[in-house]
This record gives sequence, structure tokens and C-alpha cells, in this order.
Amino acid sequence: MNDGDWSGFFADEKSLDRDAYIILDYYFECSGDPEIAAAHFCAEQSTAQWRRVGSDEDLRSEFGARVIGLEVLSAPMAAFSYDAGKRPDGSVTPCRVKIAHPHRNFGPRIPNLLSAVCGEGTFFAPDIPVVKLLDIEFPNTYLQSFEGPQFGLEGFRELLQVFDRPIFFGVIKPNIGLPPEAFSELGLESWLGGLDVAKDDEMLADTDWCPLACRSALLGAARQQAQSVTGVPKLYLANITDEVDRLVELHDLAVSNGANAVLVNAMPVGLSAVRMLRKQARVPLIAHFPFIAPFSRLSHFGVHTRVFTKLQRLAGFDVIIMPGFGERMHTDDDEVRESIDACLAPMGPIKRSLPVPGGSDWAGTLRDVYEKVGSIDFGFVPGRGVFAHPMGPRGGAMSIHQAWDAIASGVSLEAHAASHPELKAAIQAFARPAS
Repeated sequence: MNDGDWSGFFADEKSLDRDAYIILDYYFECSGDPEIAAAHFCAEQSTAQWRRVGSDEDLRSEFGARVIGLEVLSAPMAAFSYDAGKRPDGSVTPCRVKIAHPHRNFGPRIPNLLSAVCGEGTFFAPDIPVVKLLDIEFPNTYLQSFEGPQFGLEGFRELLQVFDRPIFFGVIKPNIGLPPEAFSELGLESWLGGLDVAKDDEMLADTDWCPLACRSALLGAARQQAQSVTGVPKLYLANITDEVDRLVELHDLAVSNGANAVLVNAMPVGLSAVRMLRKQARVPLIAHFPFIAPFSRLSHFGVHTRVFTKLQRLAGFDVIIMPGFGERMHTDDDEVRESIDACLAPMGPIKRSLPVPGGSDWAGTLRDVYEKVGSIDFGFVPGRGVFAHPMGPRGGAMSIHQAWDAIASGVSLEAHAASHPELKAAIQAFARPAS
């Protein structure tokens, strides 16, 4: 490095008090010297100017983000991966950089955290137009200021008394356009067929044709009826996504009417709003993923989905529905597994969240999801796979249980379907012809 003044933005990781820093893992593409670019990157997201004019002070040791690892990933490239509105002055170098950022700069406040690590200083740093935040690690000293999930994976299982298999969700379909009476009848049928959780779609708001007050009252009564008939607990998951100043009001309304879990679209509402709701909530909070894809879809730009998963867990979600396996979700299997691991891996005092990888599932995809997750600790969330089943939602829910029975028994889906008409009908309706 030619300019020794930039050396203050570099540190030996072993020399730092790890309790004082969050660790950030970025991919970036820069023009010019990668070390100078990385130093600029740290400066822009922390101290920027690090001394007053005419003073010999240096604020970097206390407030500066520091490079603790820098790897050049390949030979220089002729152009940036994306047309980011800036042509390179010379060649482009792709890098992986590990940064220690002192968390006292923003404190245990999610909006301030995101302003630092995903803000102007990060995505508008000089000569680095292509950036992706790949991962974030928090020390226990930081995590202790957050409540995290109230119930978590284990508490959610306890509510349902389901301990030996995945949790079976179902998205009531059609997702919007139905009056509350028809909507609640579909939910009842799915519970009677064995669904654990019947849920509003993430797009179904407090509408004039299906208002939350009426919908939650009818679904709450249907849930209790299903519990009485089946003898096992059921959950109705009501979508309360709305303006921030209505969240607590809608939570209280839905819960008083019999909803025993609520869904919030995490990014449209905002994680700080979720954290506020967590302090008031009496039932599990379930996250859905609208508005995450625009940040995460590009391989070299934006924010990796596992970062969003960790932040949602930090904010207090007990269950996190995420882009899952399969072509429809445009997410490769490794990325889905990384997000699942972000729900389940140790995170200081923060409880584990139940991961729910979703995307056009039905009885025939359950085995594949189970094998890719590698454990029973996940939620399985069909929509049409239950509610478009030829034998109705009851038959659709039964087909999911029958598929799990085949998995647990070590028999093929087709062999089990020979004596189970609901599973057979699902295969006939949803299986793609072999190419």
C-alpha cells in the first residue's frame, strides 16, 4: 500500500476485542488497488474523515471499521459483472473482504446497523460499484440486547405437540378474492385432513371483501372446531401485514378472535417494526419474504438471503418462511441450506427459528425437501398442493401425511399410493411427466 495513512483501516483479527465488533463478509469488485479500495470501503461505512483539520487525533482505533481479511478471487477482469453506471478505469479486481466493524457505532438498533453495513458508505464507496453482503456474525455481547424469538422452534413444536416430523403448513387458496365464509370452510377442511397450520397468504390484507375482523373470527372458530374433532392442536396464521401503526391493533384483534399465530411480511413492514411487535405479541410471529428477492437475487450484488434470515431471527420471528428449493424460486440449493442453517445454528442467547423453505410444494416434493434439509426441523408449506387437490383440502392435507408415512417407512411414494387414494390423486394431479 503506497499511502501509509490508510493502514489504520487494517487490523490483525487476533489483536481485536471480538466482543466489540460484528464481522462482515463482503464480495466486491473494484478498479484500482484492492487494498486502497478496501480501506475506502471501511472508511465510508464508519468514520469517513477520521480527524479534524489541524489535529493529530486518529478516531479509527475506536470507531473505524477494519479489514481483517482480503482475498483477490481471480485475475483482473475487463469489466464489472453488472453495468452499475460506471466504467472501470483500467481492469477490475473481484475480491472477498472480511471486515470487523465496532458495534458501538450503531448499537443494538437494526435500522442503524443496516444504515452502516448496507448504506451509502457501503454501496457508494469509491471505485466499488459492485458489492454484496454475504454474511454477518454477531458477538454475544451484541446479541444479549435483543429478545429474539419468543417461542422459537422448540416452543412452536410444543404448541402443536408435533415432535417427530416436519410441521405441515398450508396456504389457503385461492389466496385473495374469497369471502370469509368460504375462506374459513377451506381452512376447516384442511385442518380436518391433518394440516397443522392453515395460513393466510402473504398478499391477503385487511380487505373490504375479506376483512381481518370477520376472517379471523370465522377461522378462529373453525380452528377450535377442528381441534375438538381431531383431538390435536391446530394453528390459524393470520396475516396482519399493514402500516406500522396498525400492527399491534391488528395483532390484538386477530388473537382475540382465535388466531394463535400472526404473519408479517418482514421487509415491507421493516425489521424495527417487527421488533416492536415482538414486545407486545402473545402468539408466535411468522415471517414471509416479499421484497427480499430484489436485494438478494443477483449473485454479486445486494445482500445474501442468509443475512436477512439472521436479521429476522434477531428481530424476533419464531418461524421464517423463505425462498425454497425448486426452479420456481430461482434460488440454488446451497443458498437455501445456508438460510436454513441461519435459523438453526447457535446464535448466543437467541432461540432457534423454524425454517420453512417454500415454493410450489405438494406431497411429491416432501421427500426431496426433507433430504435436502437433512433433518425434520423444518416447515413444509404447500398451497395448491393442498387446496387444489382433486379431493379437496381435506384430501390434500391427508396426502401430505401419507407422503411422510412413506418416507418414515422407507417405501416409495408410488407403492404407498397404491393403498392411499389421496396420495394417488395428488400424484396424478401434480406430478410432472418424466422428460
